[in-house]
Amino acid sequence: MTLFNPDPAAYLPHRYPFLLLDRIIELEQGTRAVAQSGVAATRGFPQILMVESVAQLAGIVVAQTEDEGGFIASIDHAVFAGATSVGDILTVSARVIKAFGRLFMIEGNVANGTEQLLSVQLTLGVGKI
Repeated sequence: MTLFNPDPAAYLPHRYPFLLLDRIIELEQGTRAVAQSGVAATRGFPQILMVESVAQLAGIVVAQTEDEGGFIASIDHAVFAGATSVGDILTVSARVIKAFGRLFMIEGNVANGTEQLLSVQLTLGVGKI
C-alpha cells in the first residue's frame, strides 16, 4: 500500500467553502480514489456539488505535478438518485476510464452509506486552458 496525504487541501488549490472533500481514504494515483465529505449546516450540499466533489477527487487522481490546474470539460451523463441532509457522511469515488492526452474520462459515484445519490461520467481537463 502506498502512503499518501489524506488531506485534499494538500493536492487542490480549493479552500473552504469550495473545497468539498474532507478526507481521502484510498488513492491509487492515475487510476482511482475514494474520499469522504461531511454535510454541514453552514454549507449544505446541493446536488450539483456532488458532481463537483467527484471532479475534485478526479483532479487529485490525475494531476501529475503540483499546482496543475484542472477543469470540467463535460458532464457526459449524471443520474441523481437522492439528496443529502445535514450530518450525512458522503463517500465520493472517482475512477479513470480513459485518458486522451490531457483529457480524462471519469466515472464517479456519491453515496450515503448504502444509498447511491449520484452516478456520473464526466471529462476532466488537466493543464492550462
